[in-house]
Amino acid sequence: MFLMVLGGALASPVVGFAQEAPSEDMIMRRLDAAPQRQIAPRNRVTIDEFKRRPELRRQAPSIDIQAINFATGSADIPRSEFRKVQQIARAMEQLLRRRRAVRFLIEGHTDAVGSAYSNQVLSERRAASLKMVLVREFRIPARVLETVGYGEDFLLVPTERSEWRNRRVTLRRIDDFIR
Repeated sequence: MFLMVLGGALASPVVGFAQEAPSEDMIMRRLDAAPQRQIAPRNRVTIDEFKRRPELRRQAPSIDIQAINFATGSADIPRSEFRKVQQIARAMEQLLRRRRAVRFLIEGHTDAVGSAYSNQVLSERRAASLKMVLVREFRIPARVLETVGYGEDFLLVPTERSEWRNRRVTLRRIDDFIR
């Protein structure tokens, strides 16, 4: 076992690449934050345009979730991971009560191992899998959830090797950006 230090703070121990899930409160605070930039209603974009514009996505309140452990090459979320998904669902429920028009984008990401095509498909399947669990198991309305996969395009750790920090989903609150 080893400990990582991030920004001077002691991070959770990483054992077998398992990452501690962010709390419901942390997820809620990050997604409820003000956007980094306000977009005038006339300048809002379609969901498809938002997905294609990384400079807009970076402005939206977001949180990376690296704690959901997908098996290699799999998009299935095992029942053993549902406790972690429950934290996401509870945060979303709070935001749904506070903001009538709230919308979320679930982004799937992979590491750079394998072909770009297979990673793209896998990232899309992982985002869709999380949406399915949130809708079926935790009753989050499907209408407030959009999904997209970015494969290996936005690596947190630039490497061609297997890197658990790159295998993640990112949640973004997008209602301030889309029409």
